[in-house]
Amino acid sequence: MRALIAAAMDRSRTTLLLFLFLLLGGMAAYQAIPKESNPDVTIPMIYVSMTLEGISPEDAERLLVRPMEQELRSLEGIKEMRGTASEGHASVMLEFDAGFDPDKALQDVREKVDTARSKLPQEADEPRVNEINVSLFPVLSVGLSGPLSERELITIARRLQDAIEAIPEVLEVEIGGDREDLLEIVVDPQVLESYGIDFDQLASLVTRNNQLVAAGSLDTGNGRMALKVPGVIETIEDVMSMPVKVDGDTVVTFGDVAMLQRTFKDPTGFARINGEPALVLEVSKRSGANIIETIEQIRTLIDEARPRLPETLDIRFIMDQSEEVRDILSDLLNNVLTAIVLVIIVVIAAMGPRSAVLVGLTIPGAFLTGILVIWSMGLTLNIVVLFSLILVAGMLVDGAIVVSELADRNLSDGQPVKTAWVEAASRMAWPVIASTATTLAVFVPLLFWPGVVGEFMQYLPMTVLICLIASLAMALVFLPVM
Repeated sequence: MRALIAAAMDRSRTTLLLFLFLLLGGMAAYQAIPKESNPDVTIPMIYVSMTLEGISPEDAERLLVRPMEQELRSLEGIKEMRGTASEGHASVMLEFDAGFDPDKALQDVREKVDTARSKLPQEADEPRVNEINVSLFPVLSVGLSGPLSERELITIARRLQDAIEAIPEVLEVEIGGDREDLLEIVVDPQVLESYGIDFDQLASLVTRNNQLVAAGSLDTGNGRMALKVPGVIETIEDVMSMPVKVDGDTVVTFGDVAMLQRTFKDPTGFARINGEPALVLEVSKRSGANIIETIEQIRTLIDEARPRLPETLDIRFIMDQSEEVRDILSDLLNNVLTAIVLVIIVVIAAMGPRSAVLVGLTIPGAFLTGILVIWSMGLTLNIVVLFSLILVAGMLVDGAIVVSELADRNLSDGQPVKTAWVEAASRMAWPVIASTATTLAVFVPLLFWPGVVGEFMQYLPMTVLICLIASLAMALVFLPVM
């Protein structure tokens, strides 16, 4: 260790240049590192959703849940399987062992679901396989309300949805309170009876005429020409002009016996703001995207769109996770600055201003070096990392104070500056290393914490270990050179 410290002292310009590089690189990494609220942790849970409109909970269990469970129970690595049946809906929740391969598990589940599809009622909708992912949870909720009609609100919400989803960092935007468009056919029974037409005849007519007919191709001798028989309903006029019955010279069309009107499906959920009907845009960002920059782009986009929207439309941000991240970043910065000021005050009182400035430089040096390493490892600056940085703030100056105090005593004994610092760093190297190692020994086992909680909390010991090792280098190498 003495040779390493002496080599760093002999190459002081290179060492100081490396220290400057760590400071500048840490500042650049702090600006570039993705900032998010929660760590991107893979939750070992996949659920299969099945719907059949009008089915009772008892029939859903017998016809939907049981056939699906019979196929899924043969999958490897399943820790627990739970089935739930309700009116018109059924689901099967699969919990896998921690450390599973999410891509392989998702593929295996989809294969089993495709096999089980033949055992489900034909009237049931296609089963959906969903993966639980924390990074897909909304990071921003935008509420739209005001004295506007439902169709106006939905039109505005869908336009904003398309505009926000065009931002590269945005994964998807869900509209809470939105209803699917529906084309409703209203038939007058008295008119049908007067023309001698029953309802089944009318429904089968529409079904038979809304089909895609593959007509093949025509060989002209000079080449082949694809033939197309128009049979798919494309516009409302195609339905209204469809002949229903021919009586002599009179042609009864669909428009004579029925009326079409645009409406929405029955609501399955409601959104209200201050007692008024509303829609909520729930924005999810891509994994690894910077939450602060992403939400700033969304806010800018909405501010630019406001002049083109109705004046009576009320737009408010209900939930914004970037504010929480900003507050924690501000607390971290205040904590670091407070730590530096307090250390400088204490060291000035004990050893003088020169030692206080040198020791104070090791705190941001260790912090920025730690952030540089975290960014280079591909990690994000989330709540757990920020909490770890605040936690470790008081541990970074222990070694620097010990080395600085011994060097100050050597200087008071008349030793030259270089000799005093080399001797202090060399003599206190192993005590400082041993003191740091005892702290590291407490956090190292947390790296092997099993389960989802362990994957979530592993950022804490990892950040503490990186920053403490960086503080060790600051105290034994860079501080003596400075």
